[in-house]
Amino acid sequence: MNWGYKLMFVFIAFGSMMAYMTYRCMNTPVNLVEKEYYKDELVYQDVIDGARKANALSSPVVLHQETAGIVMQLPQEMKHTQVRGSILFYCAADAARDRKVPMELDEAARQLISRKTVLPGAYTVKIEWESNHTKYYTEKPLSILQ
Repeated sequence: MNWGYKLMFVFIAFGSMMAYMTYRCMNTPVNLVEKEYYKDELVYQDVIDGARKANALSSPVVLHQETAGIVMQLPQEMKHTQVRGSILFYCAADAARDRKVPMELDEAARQLISRKTVLPGAYTVKIEWESNHTKYYTEKPLSILQ
């Protein structure tokens, strides 16, 4: 085999490797934090203001696991008030595991979220709610075990 064939073999091997890498890159899923990142960035000041207001409450939002599911407890100020909001379980590793749950509190400002709603894994729980025309926001890490 002379040097011309060796050079041609190197070019063909390089081209094949580049084609394979391009194919793999095009078929790799990319999970973004938000699908509409720019639109959400424009209203991020509302998130900052809501977090500041939530931190000023008498106690933080508490999340813990029980056998029936995940319990969320809002601060004492939210008891016996009209509260609207949502709870987002954000899984950074897999967008298919993200779950958004509407807030349905009892009189004690607690909510039980069924284990069937959220799969086991590591989540960032993003809680946003509104009470008395004031918006609140908080984030909590949560590892859901089986």
